[in-house]
Amino acid sequence: MRAGTMHAEEWDIDVSLVRRLITARFPQWAGLPVTLVDSAGTSNAMYRLGEDMVVRLPRVAGSANDVEKEHRWLPRLAPGLPVAIPVPLGQGMPAEGYPWPWSVYRWLQGENPAVERIAEQGLLAKDLAEFVAALHRIDPTDGPLSYRSEPLAMRDAATRDAIERLYGIVDTGAATAAWDAALRTPARPGPAVWIHADLQPGNLLTVRGRLSAVIDFGCLGLGDPAVDLIAAWYVLPADARGVFRTALEVDDAAWARGRGWALSIALDELRYYRDTNPVMAAIARHVVHEVVTDHAHAA
Repeated sequence: MRAGTMHAEEWDIDVSLVRRLITARFPQWAGLPVTLVDSAGTSNAMYRLGEDMVVRLPRVAGSANDVEKEHRWLPRLAPGLPVAIPVPLGQGMPAEGYPWPWSVYRWLQGENPAVERIAEQGLLAKDLAEFVAALHRIDPTDGPLSYRSEPLAMRDAATRDAIERLYGIVDTGAATAAWDAALRTPARPGPAVWIHADLQPGNLLTVRGRLSAVIDFGCLGLGDPAVDLIAAWYVLPADARGVFRTALEVDDAAWARGRGWALSIALDELRYYRDTNPVMAAIARHVVHEVVTDHAHAA
C-alpha cells in the first residue's frame, strides 16, 4: 500500500519498497508483515513492521536530515522524560533506489488526542506541562538548534504572506491583529533550551486520556521554550489552557510568544496543506480560530 503524497518533490514509497529495504538491511526482520500506518504526518511515511516495530521513511530530502539527529539525541533525552519517546532500533541507509537514511523504532501504543474528545482535560494539560518542563530542564550542551529556533520577527514576511493567501478562509483582519501583537512581545532574555517545537495532536499519543508518548522529533533542538507552548492551542480546549500555563509558571511575555508561534505555524500549515492533507488543514484552521479568539479576549 502506498503513502499519499503531500509535497511536490516527495519520494514514491510503498509496501514493496519497505519490504525490500528491510530485507536488504535487516534480514532478521524480513519475514515480518509490513502495513501502512494511517497517519496525517507530513514528514515521514510510516509502516508497521510486525507487532512491535515501525519503519519511518522521510518523504522529502529536508526530513532526511533529521534521521541522524534523532538517532544521536533521542536515546540521550529519553531517560530524563516522564513519558515514552521513540528510541531507534536500527538505521537504514539509501538502497533499492530510495535515496535517504531511514529508521526502525519500537512501536508505541496509543491514540492521537482530539480536542473535542478529551475526557480528562486537566490531567492531560498537567501531563503535557510535565513533559515540557522535563525536556526544558535537560542539559543543552552541544545540542543543535531547533528547526524553529528563530525569533518571531524572522517569520513576519512568511506569516503575512500566509494571511494574504488565506483571505476568505480565515478572518485575516483578526489574524493580522493577533500577529502584530505577538511581534510586540519582548524576546526571551535567557539561554536556549531543548524544545520539541512541534507539539501537535499527531505527535502525541494517549492511553485512556493520559499522555503516554511524544513522537516525531524532527523539529527537536535548542530554542525559546515558548515554542512548546503551542500545545495550549493545538491540543488543549480553552478550559484546560490555564491548567497547562499554571503548571509551567508561564509569564505573560512567554505566553504571548507561544500564542504567536501557534498562529504562525498554523497559518503556514493551513496555506500549505489545505488541498493535500485535510486532517492537518482542519487542525490548523481550528488553531487560528482559537488563537485570534484568545487574543481578542486578552486585548
